[in-house]
Amino acid sequence: MENTPFYCQSCGVPLTTEDIKGTENNGQKTNDYCKYCYKDIHFKKPDMNLEQMKNTVKMHMEKKNLPNFMIQKAPNILPVLKRWKNIQFLI
Repeated sequence: MENTPFYCQSCGVPLTTEDIKGTENNGQKTNDYCKYCYKDIHFKKPDMNLEQMKNTVKMHMEKKNLPNFMIQKAPNILPVLKRWKNIQFLI
């Protein structure tokens, strides 16, 4: 079994359990996206842009009282995730 951690390729949340994973159109769990971002092969907020996602991630991390250095670092990782990576080249 592989020990490589998977992260949501939209928001960066760790996909550590099956119940946090999003679903494909057949109900099968995906290793690419979490249930908060993705359901039945669609993004829950398809019109969300990268800046909005950065703000959302920061807000949720602050609510969980995570360390400030983590809150500052997390949004910087988002641009390399699958959902956002290709969009940068279209702008």
